[in-house]
Amino acid sequence: MIDQKTVEEILEFIWTQRETGKDSIAALLNIAEVKEAKADRETLSALEDGGLVHIKDDRIALTPKGEGLAEATIRRHRLAERLLTEVLDIEEKAVEENACSFEHSLSSLVTDSICTLLGHPPTCPHGLPIPRGECCEKFKIEVSPLVQPLKDMEVGQKGRIVFILPRSHSRLDRLGSLGIVPGSIIRLHQKQPSFVIEIGETTLAIDSDITKEIYVKRER
Repeated sequence: MIDQKTVEEILEFIWTQRETGKDSIAALLNIAEVKEAKADRETLSALEDGGLVHIKDDRIALTPKGEGLAEATIRRHRLAERLLTEVLDIEEKAVEENACSFEHSLSSLVTDSICTLLGHPPTCPHGLPIPRGECCEKFKIEVSPLVQPLKDMEVGQKGRIVFILPRSHSRLDRLGSLGIVPGSIIRLHQKQPSFVIEIGETTLAIDSDITKEIYVKRER
């Protein structure tokens, strides 16, 4: 029996090869290119018996069932890349490895939450398309993501700080001393010539770079 991770890795590889116009079994049999998945003739035959792929001569294609599973895996992987790059600020060389770990553990609910958090990005950091999800269809109506950087809020809007991703601990300490901590309710007073926010009875001017590191959820 083939484990689920191997199945997903192979189907993901077939998907990505198709994006470059390739559908050769020979490429799949090169284990080095399929990460840790053991792609051999026996494994591919098992995938065909399971209704996930269709093999003809030296060509391989996804069936509708395999397409759905591959699409979900690709979506999780590319959203994980976005999360690691844009929110967690992970070094580029470590993004791929960690995204591969993420893609096998994310539920559909968590995946949609990440997508919403990121504002439903259309592509991964490499410019490859991210398959749409149900949350993206809702996004067409809701217009804005659930959680967004402070810099993207409209003047006059009120929001609750969800998390802060400072570039240094000293900055986090400084923000904390000002009352800018997760859970605080803030109102964006102005953006020009500088960002001005209100926290309770306090009005503060903050650097525009800091507004990229403070993520808020709008309060109605």
